Amino acid sequence: MAKIIIGTVSSNKADKTIVITSQTRKTHPIYRKQYSVTTKFMAHDEKNEAEDGDKVAIEECRPISANKHFRLKEIIEKPKLREESLSLVKSDDTNKKASKSKTPKEDEEVKEEK
Repeated sequence: MAKIIIGTVSSNKADKTIVITSQTRKTHPIYRKQYSVTTKFMAHDEKNEAEDGDKVAIEECRPISANKHFRLKEIIEKPKLREESLSLVKSDDTNKKASKSKTPKEDEEVKEEK
């Protein structure tokens, strides 16, 4: 039976390839302290449908290339906000000039004078 791994897409820059980051918690054998281990897997995405930040499930398959041994099974969840949308909002805020007036009425008076 094929392994199924759930993780987050960290890169989709290559054509038909995604990089998934999976985190697991382990306990140290001597000190009994828990720590997290991050592992990256490359998976085949035939339709290029997964994007950065998506939570996906990948399944083990025959070797597709030297590093790809997994195939995208399904996209479980898409993020509500992506980094691209946040950068657009930030760029819109930087384009606005800060006015020296303190109230909206003074802003209107300054615009009427110009």
